[in-house]
Amino acid sequence: MEETFSTRKLLSGAELKELNTKSDLAGGLQLGSHVAAILGLGYLHYLAMGSWWVLATGFALGVVVNFLYAAQHELSHWTVFRTRGLNELFGRIVGFLMLFPRDYDMAMHQAHHRWTANWERDGELTRQPYTLSSYLIYFIGITYWMNRVTGLIRRARGVIIEPYISAALESKIVRESRLHLLGYAIIAAVSVALESWAAVTFWLLPMVLTKPVHQLQNTIEHLGLSHEPDILSNTRSTRTNFIMRWLCWQMPYHTAHHSYPSVPFWQLKKLNAKIESAAGEVHRMGWIEFQIEVIKRLMKKDESQWPMDDVWIVPTTGGRKVRLEA
Repeated sequence: MEETFSTRKLLSGAELKELNTKSDLAGGLQLGSHVAAILGLGYLHYLAMGSWWVLATGFALGVVVNFLYAAQHELSHWTVFRTRGLNELFGRIVGFLMLFPRDYDMAMHQAHHRWTANWERDGELTRQPYTLSSYLIYFIGITYWMNRVTGLIRRARGVIIEPYISAALESKIVRESRLHLLGYAIIAAVSVALESWAAVTFWLLPMVLTKPVHQLQNTIEHLGLSHEPDILSNTRSTRTNFIMRWLCWQMPYHTAHHSYPSVPFWQLKKLNAKIESAAGEVHRMGWIEFQIEVIKRLMKKDESQWPMDDVWIVPTTGGRKVRLEA
């Protein structure tokens, strides 16, 4: 099996065993604090209705809701809680809120980890190379949400075109998609019956409109890097502050996560330090710095015209590319 995340021996067995330790407490604190932030901002959004403050509260609420996908990501890895059933329960709830069913997300994300940066097999790379216009349309969320909604409807109709969905999973994913659409239809029907805009005001509209903030993290992780099967060459970490690392569930340590995806989010800082001690500094950029470089390069050439076997988006402050001998 061509699993690129197993190409390097950077840790000893004992080190990996220690880092792989899961914790219901750590998972509960992270998920609980994230949900508490959503509820608190939702209440402030309610209080701000009728004033210009509603723009600020709606923005903050939408950003925190969007980054709830970080929770779904970790729940799909079964690493948030030691108790396995809690990962599935909250994974399904969060997947419903994100319009991103859990079983589908797991199939897609497993392919992403197994064949990272492989154009034909990476579950998160099933797209055409970016042009400047297609990148900007994706970045602001138009094609992102279109793909979410149309894909969900198509799979609910029983039409599976994704190469990473096996025949054994097809019926499960179709059923899951139908249950999601049923749930959304019930919410819509109740909203109409009660003449309530609550679902739009506190969930859908803030989430859709603030997607570009979430895309700052989504787009930086692999774009502009090598398509070779080497995690240290095809994955980028993020320079950011502790608040954003909390909001992202420590995913700014993305190279560490891809190197050892079984390690829980709350251990990634320690894992990253061990990787850099063994291999040298990993690829890392800041969010805004990265976007400026992407746009500058796509103004010159489409993504397909940049090298596929090398790093073509580099930090403006310099930095070195890490390559290890096999």
